[in-house]
This record gives sequence, C-alpha cells and structure tokens, in this order.
Amino acid sequence: MVVAILGVGLLFVRLASFLMLVFAAVVLAVVFDAIARIIYSSLSIGRAWALALAVFLLLGTFIGAFVLFGAQLTSQFDTIRQSLPEGIEQMQAFLERMGLGNAGNGMLEQGKDSLSGALTKVGTYMLAIGSGLTNLVLVIFAAVFLAADPGVYRRGLLLLVPNRAVKTADDALTDTSRGLNGWMKGQAISSVVVATLTSAGLALLGVPSAGGLGVIAGLLDVIPMIGPVISGVPAVLLAFTQSPETALWVILLFVLIQQLQGNFLQPMIQKQAVDVPPAVLLFTVVAAGTLFGVLGVLLAAPLTITLFVLVKRIYVKTLLGKNVEV
Repeated sequence: MVVAILGVGLLFVRLASFLMLVFAAVVLAVVFDAIARIIYSSLSIGRAWALALAVFLLLGTFIGAFVLFGAQLTSQFDTIRQSLPEGIEQMQAFLERMGLGNAGNGMLEQGKDSLSGALTKVGTYMLAIGSGLTNLVLVIFAAVFLAADPGVYRRGLLLLVPNRAVKTADDALTDTSRGLNGWMKGQAISSVVVATLTSAGLALLGVPSAGGLGVIAGLLDVIPMIGPVISGVPAVLLAFTQSPETALWVILLFVLIQQLQGNFLQPMIQKQAVDVPPAVLLFTVVAAGTLFGVLGVLLAAPLTITLFVLVKRIYVKTLLGKNVEV
C-alpha cells in the first residue's frame, strides 16, 4: 500500500502539467456550456447547434478582436518595448533628485539589463509561444468534447465513487460548476471594466500606448492580487518618459482602479461564485505558480474556487458533520 501510494503520488507529480491542461479544458468547457445554455433557452434550437454557435461566438470574438486591433496593439506594444529603457533612465534621474539614487540605481540597472537580455531571446520565446498554441488547441478541442455531453463524464466519475458517497460527490460537482460559472461571468465584467478604465485614464494623462497597456491590465486582472501590480509597472515606466509628475498620476490612477476592483468588482465576483478569503487566494496564486508555472498562475482563481468548494462540501460538511453553507 505504501509503495502504491508513493507511486501514485509520483505519477501525479510527473503529470502535473498535463493535469493543469485537463483542468483548463474543464474550465473552458464550463464557459462553453454556460453560453450554450443561454443560446439554447433564447433561440430554442438543439443543444448541438447551441454549443457549436457558442464555440464559434467565443472564438470568433477573440479572433475578430485580434484581426481588428492586432496591428494597432502590435505597434503599441512595440512602442512600449522601445520606450521602457528611456523610462528607466527618467526614473533614475528622478531618484537622483530625490536623494535615492544609490538605493535605486542598482535595481534599475539590473532591470534594464534584464529587459535588454529578454528582448534578445526572441527565438526562445517563439518556441514557447508555439508550444503554448499547441496546448491551447488541445484544450479547446477537449473543452468542446467535454461540453458536448458533460453528463457522460459526470456519470463516469460518479461510477468510481462508493455508493454511500455518490450523493456528496454529485452535490460537490454541482457546487463547483455553479461556482466556476459565476466566477467567469463576474471576471469577464471585471476585466472589461479594468481594461476600459485603464486605457481611458492613461489616454487622458497622455501616456503612450494607452490601448496596449489597458489590454495588459485587463488580461492580468485574471490573476488575483498580483495582476494589477504587474500591469502597473510598464505604465509607470512609460509615464516617466513624459515627466515624473505624470508617473505619480499614473500610480494614483492604478491605485484608484485597484480600489475599485477590490471593493466593488471583486466582491461582485465573490458574490456570484464563492466567498474565498483574500489571504487564501493570494497564497494559492503563489503556490500554483511555484508548482505549475505560468499556467498555474492563470488558473489560480478557478483552482482556488474548486478546492475551496470541495473542501467545504466533502470534508467540513460531510466528514466533519459541521453545519456550513456551501
């Protein structure tokens, strides 16, 4: 038994990346299924046609956005790449005037060298992008198969559970599906609002590449706690190419947007999904990034919701017998 348990544990460690791809497919399948249900109830067409329309609608939206705005965003991202070194130099001059040159120059120079070195590794990044696109295609096809007939996979999973635990497992699957569904709806609204406010605010402040920076902020909003901080770094550096005062206004803008996201958008998402304590969410992001890399960070929020619901339903409510609301 000990050898078998260790062997299974080692197998899970070896298949960690694969298991995260499976989880990503499940999350995307929930999205497809939610859209298909809306189309099915609105148009009164067959489920197969509703699912096909949902897939084409979602993928078509992303492809259409890429075609319509790809050239503009590419030029803006190129502006970001060209302007960041100048922004770092402006920040160095500002720190010198504030008497903090010795403390900050070393870190800024190191960051500048790291940026220059990163830009020279385009070939490596292209290989990584190619591998990521291959995994993305795999996830999309798997999600379509899962969403086409989720009942088959649900019944198959329940067949592996002892009879006395089937009711609890079925409730846990239902709770998890509802939590993920609600989180995705709220997160979609949050990302759009953050991207719009960031783009508009940076444009009013005269910061270059406001559109590209807004897209970055919207995409990174998916990463709890850490995403807004990461998205603010290139915006502040670009603002230093205008003036230190502009950089301070940009910092204030990101603080205001983060307060809006934290005090209004995030509670809305939690109300739609599950009320996960912020500290738990933060530590899950760090742990998922350590264990699974970039994919783990991107899936940290839905992974947290899934684990949180399963622990409350299976362990706290069923095994411990405590009266908690899931």
